[in-house]
Order: sequence, then C-alpha cells, then structure tokens
Amino acid sequence: MSTVNRKIARTILKKHLDSDNPLAWFEELYARAKDDTQIIPWADLKPNQNAVDWLDRHGDIDGGRALTVGSGLGDDAEELARRGLQTTAFDISASAVAWSRRRFRHSKVKYVQADLFNAPKPWQGRFDFVLELYTLQVLPPDLRAEAAHRIASFLAPGGMLLVIARGREPDEPKGKMPWPLTLDELQSFEAAGLGAIEFEDYWDEEDPPVRRFRVTYRRE
Repeated sequence: MSTVNRKIARTILKKHLDSDNPLAWFEELYARAKDDTQIIPWADLKPNQNAVDWLDRHGDIDGGRALTVGSGLGDDAEELARRGLQTTAFDISASAVAWSRRRFRHSKVKYVQADLFNAPKPWQGRFDFVLELYTLQVLPPDLRAEAAHRIASFLAPGGMLLVIARGREPDEPKGKMPWPLTLDELQSFEAAGLGAIEFEDYWDEEDPPVRRFRVTYRRE
C-alpha cells in the first residue's frame, strides 16, 4: 500500500468515521476510483500471497462452499474458485462488486453486495470455508467484536475460517489505518464459538516487512 494511496483512503475514512454510517467510506473510495486501481490501497490485482501460502498447505478444502468477506476487486475469491470451491464473495461497496463482475465476466464466483452486519440470513451456518483478509483491521475498533461474531456465524459445522491481519502488541501504538490487531481482539472469534487450530505470528516479505497474524479456526 503506497503512501499516496493510504493518504487518500485515510482522508475519506476520517470524513465518515464519526458519522452515523462509518462504513460508507468503502463505497466512496471505490466509486471515486472509477476503475483506477491506484486509488484502492489494497488492490494488488492478484491473490493475497499470505492466503495463497496457506491454501497451498491445506488441500483438503476442495469442493466445499466458500465465502470471501470484504471481497474488494475479487482476486482472492477467484483463487478459491480456481481451487474448486463453490465461492460466494461479498462486499459492502456496490461499486466494488460491479468492478469485480467487469473484471471477471465469465467467473464462477457469485459476487454479492452485502453488509456484514446485515448479511443474508441463508448464509448463517452455510459455508465450509470462510476467508477474512484484512477486513476486520480496517473497521472502527468498536465494531470489531461484533464483526468477528458475524463472520463466525457463516461457518457450517466442521467449517474452517482463515483470518489474516496485521498484528501488534497491546502496549504498542494503535497506528493509522490499516490498524494492526491485537491477540485480544482475535479472541472474539473464539468467544463466538470457534476453536483456534493453527496460529502463526510472523513477518511477511514486504519491504519493509509487516507483522502478520494468520489464524485458522474451526466450527465444531
């Protein structure tokens, strides 16, 4: 994420953060971009490498029903579909969803505009695999615990959730968006009834390196 892109995104975020609809900044960001990916800080136009590395190690999720949370421009959802999962991808931004459909006109992915906090009821307990990449960390802190519970609710019995986020210690500065998460904040997934089956705390290969938490949860 470049300095310029972060500045644009943070300016839009700041305008909405204390409003009645703090999540409206996502739609403004994508709508303002008008298909210019340079305006979207997280638009790498390729699957997230941290997720790809995990998927390469876990080949036992093929053929299940998958859900991508905050799907952005669709690259991660397309990767899941390429690996054989029946994939649904949603984003709160209608512009992001429309953009994804234009990029992948013949995709098997079902792209849906939806709000995590008011998601379709048929999604509850439906999915065998849920992918959460960096969505939680760009939400206002007071929404994160509820967001984690909502994400957890999508899992079917035996289903797996993969969460990847920037990480920090509780006594470290909160920083600027994208805000790193603490381990305490990730506890919300276990409070929602999931069991952590794999936890990784590592530095990625960005320049400079970024500390990441990569956690796999299962619904019993």
